[in-house]
Amino acid sequence: MEYKSINGRDFYNMVVNASNRLAEESDFVNSLNVFPVPDGDTGTNMSMTFKAAVKEIENINSNSIGEVSKKLAKGALMGARGNSGVILSQILRGISKGLEGLEEADAAQIAVALKEGSNSAYKAVMRPTEGTILSVIRATAEAAIEIEATDVADLMDEATKAAKIMLDKTPDLLPALKKAKVVDSGGMGLYIILSGMTAALKEGIQAEVKDIKVSEGGAVGAKSTAEADIKFGYCTEFIILGDASNAKAFQDEIEPLGDSMIVVGYDDVIKVHIHTNDPGDVLAKAVKLGELSKIKIDNMREEHRELLMSEEEYANAEVEAHEEVAAEAKKYAFVTVAMGEGISNIFKDLGVDYVIEGGQTMNPSTQDILECVNKLNAEHIFILPNNKNIVMAANQASEISEKDVRVIPTTSIPQGITCVTMFNQEAEVDENEEELKELMKSVKTGSVTYAVRDTELEGSNQKVEAGNKLGLIEGKIKEVGADTYEVAEKVIENMVDEDSELITVFYGEDVNEDEVNDFISKLEEKYDECDVQCYKGDQPLYYFFISVE
Repeated sequence: MEYKSINGRDFYNMVVNASNRLAEESDFVNSLNVFPVPDGDTGTNMSMTFKAAVKEIENINSNSIGEVSKKLAKGALMGARGNSGVILSQILRGISKGLEGLEEADAAQIAVALKEGSNSAYKAVMRPTEGTILSVIRATAEAAIEIEATDVADLMDEATKAAKIMLDKTPDLLPALKKAKVVDSGGMGLYIILSGMTAALKEGIQAEVKDIKVSEGGAVGAKSTAEADIKFGYCTEFIILGDASNAKAFQDEIEPLGDSMIVVGYDDVIKVHIHTNDPGDVLAKAVKLGELSKIKIDNMREEHRELLMSEEEYANAEVEAHEEVAAEAKKYAFVTVAMGEGISNIFKDLGVDYVIEGGQTMNPSTQDILECVNKLNAEHIFILPNNKNIVMAANQASEISEKDVRVIPTTSIPQGITCVTMFNQEAEVDENEEELKELMKSVKTGSVTYAVRDTELEGSNQKVEAGNKLGLIEGKIKEVGADTYEVAEKVIENMVDEDSELITVFYGEDVNEDEVNDFISKLEEKYDECDVQCYKGDQPLYYFFISVE
């Protein structure tokens, strides 16, 4: 089908189809994450962001591409989760700027809009890193400008091919990707979006919003799809250890066998994902190219029967607050993010007004944060994200709000607690902001969690196997072992120095209290010149959060 120009309805079909595809493939995108800790996943965050954007236009009654793109960008801005979601929202914001005021857009105007999307994304990141989603959107936009197509479908097709070429190059730009033998997860998410948009035009798809479950494990079903509607029943993933130059030919060979196909080649590895009714046939063709590894086959019809959706738990991060929020105006208020009843209660006891439930694997959206800000009757509001993957969403909420909102870019729970504890209610706001930003830097933070996938530590040849206990200092893996307490002790050894005075341990929901008491006694004896404090944090996923001051 030829499109000399597209209107708002065409654009609607493009983005809805892209959103459905991204939701279906969010688990695959998650699997590309390099860092092995259970943290916020790229596929989940991007899909939740895009779903929020599409929800904003679901009932729009306009054929103006300018109006549809503007509403889409607003939905993405408010629904942005995690750093990848914020960057995606900025891409859509730039595209909207490029389409502003247009009823229809021709190929040249779409190319300009993609360029605006790229520019907006780069401006949103303080220190842009190549080999990421930024490189992929830039290559997409540059190709769209250069090819000078007259048909929008052709333009999107060529631009998407350029995105794929850049995606395949990301391991050469980021050593961590090359070592893990994966492409950039954010770039893959964007490629899936572009592929979905292109397919809607080329195939004339009249897209309908599918309520596809997206959780930390990815898409597991859809309310709107009956079991009989699942055309290809087996989600099949595997790696071919063979010449990556065969990837395109293999993709063409298996294309008739299914849909939702992604074949990515790099160096001596080809990563394959396909929905098919005959995984055996796909594997038989694949084994001709090399040894097969990490084979995973899921029966989607069986999953559909077992996992018909209840309410979408992940989508709405629950906001916990004091039962009564003072209506009387006050000078200062706090919003913070935390997981675990114990840690939430600590923040509340310290006077925090709102604690948003979130953190690892569940990043609150810009909207979640903004809603808390809007409920507060305070002259100055401080936000403590307590997670590096929430800082950008917090900054976005601050920019949108008409109130005086200051983001202290805390990346850990101990940093957040220290900031609230040391806050000076009598000082002026600028003085407090400056003091807290310096204070958070003085807190050494560590944690103990577990590996969710096999990997190799960056900068060394040390192997990490799924299930290993990981000791992190300032977010970087420093210790790997089998025993939780041994790893925790080594983390503390690396953090304590001659100037240390206080060691604080927050233990998680999966830790035995009696064993923790024995561990604390051991620390008190070992570090008799330090004050050792211990609190029940009840946080999931992380056995310990640790701070040394």
